Amino acid sequence: MAEMNIENLRTLVCDQGSGCLKIGSAGDNQPSNTIPSLVARDAESGLNCVGEDALKYPQCKSFITNGIVRDWDALDRLWDMAFRSKLGLDDASNHKILLSEQPFNPLDNRKMMLERLFETFLFGAVNFSSQAMLSLYAQGLLTGVVVDIGYESTNIVPVYDGFLPQHLTRRLDIGGNDITQYLNNLLIRRGYRLYNHETFNEINRAKEKLCYTALDLEQERALARETTVLVEAYTLPDGTTVKVGQERFEAPEALFDPTLVNIECKGLCDAIFDTIQKADIDTRAKYMQHIVICGGSSMFPDFAARLENGIRQKYLTTVLNGDTERLQKFPVNVEASPMRKDLVFLGGSVLAELMNNKDDFWITKMDYNEEGIDRALSKLSL
Repeated sequence: MAEMNIENLRTLVCDQGSGCLKIGSAGDNQPSNTIPSLVARDAESGLNCVGEDALKYPQCKSFITNGIVRDWDALDRLWDMAFRSKLGLDDASNHKILLSEQPFNPLDNRKMMLERLFETFLFGAVNFSSQAMLSLYAQGLLTGVVVDIGYESTNIVPVYDGFLPQHLTRRLDIGGNDITQYLNNLLIRRGYRLYNHETFNEINRAKEKLCYTALDLEQERALARETTVLVEAYTLPDGTTVKVGQERFEAPEALFDPTLVNIECKGLCDAIFDTIQKADIDTRAKYMQHIVICGGSSMFPDFAARLENGIRQKYLTTVLNGDTERLQKFPVNVEASPMRKDLVFLGGSVLAELMNNKDDFWITKMDYNEEGIDRALSKLSL
């Protein structure tokens, strides 16, 4: 490894989330594989599986919470599935890997990951990069507010000229899984029997296919009461047909009002606005001009427009005291890439390709062996 040029190592990109792992090669526009970050275990039966296999069992659960690994054996098995089974890498010593990292990731968590990547999977070099920075790189930006709606939480991360002001970073305890659960509960209230595990997974697919964001909530509710134009039929694997109407926009509404799902935190519009108002006054305008949304639950139709309208309304009432004329000059722009579901991976793909031959960007196996894990990690700019 001492004689190996870092440029000669093939480069992989891995976006490891609480809901799924996305992996592919640097330069790719989308991940080659997406695997659920799930484990199913049962001591009595000997059940122990991860990824897609775990989806079949009611014991299925995520083993990563807000980026923090709670079950290292499950992560080993998931990475083995990704690197060896999916990509065919029995020996990754001629590869390097860029791994995305959520905000507030503890140093011990990062150390454990690095140790496994070198010791178990034999990678030649590793880099950890902020998910927020990667999302901005994908948009060609160095400044903006990244709103990443994940499986179990939403991160609001301002970045200014490539710098992450940690005191402004904010996490909301609501994510895509809460929206799925809410949709499931709304349909149960209508009388559908949707209690088993397989059905819940199918409701998640129905959410992705049918749900949208209401631009005018009261207007949509009136439309749902007075007509059947919103009703869509969805057939479950057991042959049951579920008619989804008002629930199509009520479920995503929890992102704007988390109290609907009994979560005590501010909704997205208020939280983003408050975050920007806490920033230095000279930076606020640039933050408002580049609000970058990403993650699977940012894909609801009209989500970006609803978010933009809500932030404008908040500014109108809180700062401008209702002066609509001055509001016309207020620049708010929510950037919603068509590829935002995979935006972190895409940014990682761009960055890894740009930094392919930059020795100081990568922690090499030689750094790890000769300098120790703490010194090796000090190379990172996180």
